This record gives sequence, C-alpha cells and structure tokens, in this order.
Amino acid sequence: MKLEGKKVYFLGDSITEGAGASCEEARYTEVLKRTAGLSAIKNFGIGGTRIARQQTIHSDTYHYDVNSFCERFAQMDNDADIVVVFGGTNDYGHGDAPFGSFEDRTMDTFCGALHYLMRGLIEKFPEAEIVFLTPLHRENDTTPNSSNKLCLKAYVDQIKKTAEYYSMPVLDLFSMSGIQPDIPVHKEKFCPDGLHPNDAGNEKIANRLKNFLEAL
Repeated sequence: MKLEGKKVYFLGDSITEGAGASCEEARYTEVLKRTAGLSAIKNFGIGGTRIARQQTIHSDTYHYDVNSFCERFAQMDNDADIVVVFGGTNDYGHGDAPFGSFEDRTMDTFCGALHYLMRGLIEKFPEAEIVFLTPLHRENDTTPNSSNKLCLKAYVDQIKKTAEYYSMPVLDLFSMSGIQPDIPVHKEKFCPDGLHPNDAGNEKIANRLKNFLEAL
C-alpha cells in the first residue's frame, strides 16, 4: 500500500499518547507521518485506557465515556484512510474486566470487547484499512495478572485470534518489535521504565509499522 498522502488515525493508550517520548515529534505516530509522507494524522491515544470497559473507574482523570477504546472509538472522525489500534497492555496490567471467551460480544470482557471494537470499526470505516498492533513486551510480563491470572501473551493471542476472524491485519509487536525489556540492554536502549518506549523505541515501532503498512 502506498502511504504517501494518506490520513492515519491512531487509537491507543499512553504509548500512542506519547509517554516515554521526549517530545511530540518523537512519538511513533509523528515519526511515521514524516517518514511515510502522510498527509495527516490524528492521535486518539489516552494514557491508562484499555480496550475493554472496566468494572471500576479508578481515576477522575478519565470520564466514563472515554475510559475504554470501545466507549470512545465512535468519537473519531470518519475520513481516515488507515486506522491503527494499539492497546491491550493496560487490560493485562491493571484492567479489572474479566477475560471472557471468544463467544462474548459485549465490551465488558476483554474477548467481547475485541469483537465489539473490531466490528464497530469496520462499520464506521468501511473503506479504510484497519490494523491492530499487539502489545509490546513489558518487564516481567510472564507474571500472571491479579484480575484474570493470565500472562500478557494470552491477551496478545486473543487479539490475533479475533483479528483473524474479521480478516484484519495484525502487526505482532510482541514477537517482532525487537524490544524486550527483560533484557537489560534492551531496557536501557529502548524502554527505560520497562513499559513505555523512549525515542529510540518509538522510532523502531514507527519503522516496523511503516514496513508493515507498505506490505499490505
């Protein structure tokens, strides 16, 4: 796919919002805009948010209608050529929604929320290319979480499984980002806090995403 002149909209969490980057220009979204010659981007990343609707709202910072990807994707403008969705790490890290099963279709479990979000995006952007990015590795991500007793890879695998059902492309950053913060040299170079990529990490993500989109 030719990227030059395209409008790309990003739906995500703190990584998309820019946490870890030294400035706005260093975010992977902005790096992609420059290197791919995009005509415009819109960043709908909000730190701390998750794909699934949560049982409890833990912070007054996030209003109920923007607390999950499912509850706010309808607010995105309709004229995107490409929609990039990058989430799931917060569902694993501090989400309290049940994991659920593949048969779920509501936003109240992680599995159901993936169906709700993917189908909703297809209906909202019927002519756009919609792609999902799996979560990156994060420090100690083989430790089961407290809410569902699952490791991060279970969330990654569910994103890939559901996207396959909708014939939706997935860039598997968990497997292919080249960022593994449990390796000290990677943590130092790409994500010093063990989760959020720094400028070098954002550049690596942008390069992976550019190559992935161009191959579609």
